[in-house]
Amino acid sequence: MQYEIQENCLTIFLPPEVDHHSAEEIKRESDKLIKDKHIKYVIFDFGGTNFMDSSGIGVMMGRYRLLELLGGEVWAVHLSERMKKILKMSGIAKIIRIDEEDENI
Repeated sequence: MQYEIQENCLTIFLPPEVDHHSAEEIKRESDKLIKDKHIKYVIFDFGGTNFMDSSGIGVMMGRYRLLELLGGEVWAVHLSERMKKILKMSGIAKIIRIDEEDENI
């Protein structure tokens, strides 16, 4: 997994497939970074992602709950139409911010 930190913002560059195995690593690494670096904003970058199952939704929900307690926010960027559909169907699109401006970059 690739991560980038700028001040109190963590960007997580998701892998091509977000499944149970990658979700566990994302969860473990991001929680450590959020705690250690006092992160208030998490951006999930879907630029290279073409598959995500329910474990990926769980990762996003967990980070949302954690950051909500800290007064932060969760964003999703560079979503394909397929990923947008998954987030909308799961209901997570109602609680996290989806950046529509950077589509297809």
